[in-house]
Amino acid sequence: MPRPTAAQLAYGSATVIVSTIAMLLLSQTSTGLGVAVISAAALALGLLVALTVPLPRRRGRHAATRTRTSSPMPDTVPQDVAAGAAPAPAPVEHPVHH
Repeated sequence: MPRPTAAQLAYGSATVIVSTIAMLLLSQTSTGLGVAVISAAALALGLLVALTVPLPRRRGRHAATRTRTSSPMPDTVPQDVAAGAAPAPAPVEHPVHH
């Protein structure tokens, strides 16, 4: 199992703290059993949030193999380039700001 990231720890901890305070204030419980149930529910919710935070994409062995197998240059050369003519410049796209 991979180690949790800083984002997972932060989101999970924040969820536990905020949800515990919110549920305690909304339920207005003062019994030990009520506090224990709310605490357990907040911990479960924090764990759920921490596990559902998307993990960053890894750039490991698999990414390196994909880039090696795909060649950046095409295997065939266009006829006009092979004949010595200069290729036509590619059209440039400009972003439209409204």
